[in-house]
Amino acid sequence: MKKEIISEYFQSWLDKNSKVIKDNFDDKAVYRECYGPIYRNKKEILAWFSDWNEKGTVLVWTIKRIIIIHQTGIVEWHFKCDYLNKISEFDGVSLIDFNLEDKIICIKEFESKSDHYYPYSQN
Repeated sequence: MKKEIISEYFQSWLDKNSKVIKDNFDDKAVYRECYGPIYRNKKEILAWFSDWNEKGTVLVWTIKRIIIIHQTGIVEWHFKCDYLNKISEFDGVSLIDFNLEDKIICIKEFESKSDHYYPYSQN
């Protein structure tokens, strides 16, 4: 169930569909973005989702893997978007905590550059 909710949540950004948030987030959920902003409840998360999708479009949000340990999902992903006519792309990990009713109570995102290089490899 948790894997399906996580997959639906990521897809909701591609579809610009807030129903997944309305249905699967606890009213007191907290969302910490990888670059600083924190949204402290479902109302704020929905406002952010709406505002962000007016200015931007998620082009790719590929889940590489999902690991579920008890009430926590660990998700490795790749993200690409067009926000205010600027293309951004990066890798990341999200820690997603669920309550006992399988509602999301906390998401913490961590970002990594997606352009990698191998400084010690020889051609």
